[in-house]
Amino acid sequence: MSGAVLNAATGQPLARALVHIEGDADTGALTDGEGLFEIPGVPTGPQFFEIVKPGFYDRGGAAGNLGDGAIEKSNHNVLVAADMPKLTFSLAPTATIRGQIELSTGDPAEGITVALLRRTVQDGRAFWPEAAIAKTNSEGAYRFGGLAAGEYALYTQTAMESEPASTLAAGGVAVERAGYRSIFYPDASEFAGARKIRLVGGEQTQANFALTLELFHAVTAAVALPRELPAAAGNASDANEYRAAVMDMAGHQLLYDTSYDRKTHTVQTLLPDGSYSLVVFTLPRAGKTADGGALAGSVDFAVAGHPVRNLRVPLLVTHQNPVELAIERSSPPSGQPATAPGKEDVAEVLVSSIGAGIFDGTLNPLASGSAPGPMAAASNLSGSYWVHTHIAKGYCERSFTAGGTNLATEPLILGLNGSTAPMFLTLRDDCAKLTLSLPATISAVTSGEEPLYTVYAVPDTDSTVDAQMATLRPSSGGTITLEDLAPGGYRVYTFDAPARLEYRNPAALAALPAPGQAITLSPGTTGNLELEVGKH
Repeated sequence: MSGAVLNAATGQPLARALVHIEGDADTGALTDGEGLFEIPGVPTGPQFFEIVKPGFYDRGGAAGNLGDGAIEKSNHNVLVAADMPKLTFSLAPTATIRGQIELSTGDPAEGITVALLRRTVQDGRAFWPEAAIAKTNSEGAYRFGGLAAGEYALYTQTAMESEPASTLAAGGVAVERAGYRSIFYPDASEFAGARKIRLVGGEQTQANFALTLELFHAVTAAVALPRELPAAAGNASDANEYRAAVMDMAGHQLLYDTSYDRKTHTVQTLLPDGSYSLVVFTLPRAGKTADGGALAGSVDFAVAGHPVRNLRVPLLVTHQNPVELAIERSSPPSGQPATAPGKEDVAEVLVSSIGAGIFDGTLNPLASGSAPGPMAAASNLSGSYWVHTHIAKGYCERSFTAGGTNLATEPLILGLNGSTAPMFLTLRDDCAKLTLSLPATISAVTSGEEPLYTVYAVPDTDSTVDAQMATLRPSSGGTITLEDLAPGGYRVYTFDAPARLEYRNPAALAALPAPGQAITLSPGTTGNLELEVGKH
């Protein structure tokens, strides 16, 4: 078997790239100065190959670049035959973000933590998870290397001066310290104001920060338990661990450290001037049982040039968020039961946070259980969330609402104590199936690198169930059947490479070169669709 490895950005040959069978370090070869390789004695049949070279990544394999900026292990499925054409693989050069941090004092900015966020797509929506962190060196420089093409953002974490300011409280506790607040590149206090950095293969980008030294003032808040605790929360003071988070007034969590003093029942933190909300909640302590007595509360305040004392955070018992689960059953044929003996009617509901800046997309369980009736629910959740429903085999979603609001299109709003409008999840058992197949000309591939296709079946009607995704290869028969689809219209999008589709964003779908193949599925039937390839 022989072929060549090229630089995807320039088309030039790549020397000293390793081509080998996955999991077999002894079967492989390095490319020569012309980017050529030859591997003798490769067994015939399907083989998975990896192509590796420092400073490059494989964006076209079976895993590859699955989202903006994501570099994941990839491989190429090659159908090896006795007489086969030469292969051509491509590797893309990685990119680099480097920068310099300058302090207003003129001192070296050594040891400042810089975090890198990467835009990715999760369950059809764009999020910005943290991809890496770096610390500045003795000259105030930082670097992120080995990055795939994509979109990124940067922020500095809060940094305090090593020596506290001179103002001390009784007992020598600092009530002021000098430090540098967290900012998003280039100079924004919130993620919404951050400049997004789009990288292409091999690009070297400079991103500098200028940090201003300012005073951080002590903030102390007393935690007040409910006067009459319900039995479930009666042991909250002993069994619970207290946690606190500092939020801005838009509900975004800020990266400031907090601590809880069990002797004085106070939360303490140091903050620069600004407006904030302090949220306090409880979790069971290790080795303790709180008997469901989770508590939560918040207080809004402002810091304006001096310490803030005498804040009071009244805690309330958090409530569970029951979801009423129901199933609309179709008429059983021939008088048979609608559900086979032993079949479980189970649904699980997860929520992903929104409006929380860098913490967007974090998944939390909300409820789970069997139909009919209320599902066991989680507590200690508050804020705005997107809902994701996972449903047992044999069922699909009819609707999911909270107080009449369609949770497929509007976020779920949970109060600080977990309260929300009544939630109703309705399932149906007359689901449809969809059989997808590759064209016969593609399915007939007999040697060489096997193509891989990523397919999304996106419903025309909104649903809290994530769109089904599948991958098709000719060697696996070039066909697959998607099950448990809600009856109705669908758009099927086919990509000739791994892809994460932002299918919950109408603008992203409209920007695709092809509108997707339309098909309507009737209740209890199986639709068939031959895929149109090469149009995305």
